[in-house]
Amino acid sequence: MEDAEVLFYAQGPLGHIVLNRPRAINALTHDMVVAIAARLEEWAVDPAIERVLLTGAGERGLCAGGDVVAMYRDATAGDGTEAESFWRDEYHLDARIARYPKPFIAIMDGVTLGGGVGISAHASHRVVTERSRVGMPETTIGYIPDVGGLWLLARAPGELGTYLALSGESVGPGDAIALGLADYYVPSGSLVELVETTPLVELVEPPPAAVLLPERAWIDEAFAGDDLAAILRRIEGRPIADVIAAKSPTALVVTLAALRRARSLPTLEEGLAQDLRVSLRNLTSPDFAEGIRAQVVDKDRNPRWSPARVEDVTGVDSFFAPLERELWTQ
Repeated sequence: MEDAEVLFYAQGPLGHIVLNRPRAINALTHDMVVAIAARLEEWAVDPAIERVLLTGAGERGLCAGGDVVAMYRDATAGDGTEAESFWRDEYHLDARIARYPKPFIAIMDGVTLGGGVGISAHASHRVVTERSRVGMPETTIGYIPDVGGLWLLARAPGELGTYLALSGESVGPGDAIALGLADYYVPSGSLVELVETTPLVELVEPPPAAVLLPERAWIDEAFAGDDLAAILRRIEGRPIADVIAAKSPTALVVTLAALRRARSLPTLEEGLAQDLRVSLRNLTSPDFAEGIRAQVVDKDRNPRWSPARVEDVTGVDSFFAPLERELWTQ
């Protein structure tokens, strides 16, 4: 079973989950999501398990996100049902982790992006290391941040969450803690002690200085408001302007709208319900398949977005319309 995509160990009072696709930086498949959910259900009522630990195999990171190639196949050759089933199960898992009745310790060592944020940044104990890079890069592939990521970023100080959501940039450990995406800093060399059930509190150290947080003054001014075109004008001349300009115009406009709406959603569950509405509508957007093609499939890094300008994006409200079967509908 050591070649399984996800491994489970019961080590005394510790239930240890290991994402085991190191060559893919442990990107989540649907089978992995289902397996983790089932084991968490068992451990929740097992008196021998007192806490749960989540780690990723390999040296590159906890999890690089979801299996976007499978989503690409469903968007281009399927009918969307596979992607919908994955998202429903994934979002239910994210919510379960957030409400888990036992301490859930997520080790966000190395790359922790997209779906990886969903299974870690909602945990009760979120640990980063000097190697951590945490972010939601979805706009790069014509997608909109999901897994409750926008719900979290909407609660970051000032407009730092807006900056990250639109740019797709990732942050290191100091900023991850400052922005509310993580709680504790533990040097990577001490992680083996955590696995050996050394109490977390004994390993925590002061985090490195935040890099993005000191930039908050200009970011708050530049990224305020609901008008993406105005934001783009205000950041002209800054390096981040070119980064954002390369993203899907549709994804950018919808991401900003979703982020602003997420600010008024009181619970993670409502944030995830919005994510499902947006994800399903975005699945049929031409930019979704085109972004994955350009970045992951053909890797030509030359997506042809449609429309090509943010000023030409229309129908934003349709992304948020209620579904026939909402996320929390049985």
